[in-house]
Amino acid sequence: MQKDQPEKRGVQVSVEPGICGFSCTIKARIKERWSVQLEIDSGCEQIQKFSALLKDITVKDLFLPISRNPLYISAEQAGCHPSCAVPVAAVKVTEVAMGTALPQEVKIEFEVMK
Repeated sequence: MQKDQPEKRGVQVSVEPGICGFSCTIKARIKERWSVQLEIDSGCEQIQKFSALLKDITVKDLFLPISRNPLYISAEQAGCHPSCAVPVAAVKVTEVAMGTALPQEVKIEFEVMK
């Protein structure tokens, strides 16, 4: 029996973005071979606006520079904080759903230096 590939079943990530305390779930589902639909669930007003602005993301969209990338443009229009982890998580989950990246956790650890 062959395992389901992420591009066949979709991918979900959970994001704990930090001090704001607004946990987030992002689901990426393949609509067509190189097109993904995102569903974002969060209590954050800006992330809700971000989600509402998003259209289907194509593989071409993913590889555009940040200044022209529809995910980052939508995050800016929604008023997301520049250091919010949710937009980058949306990019990562879209890549995995399309099969252009492997699912690997991302981590930022802080250490206060004296």
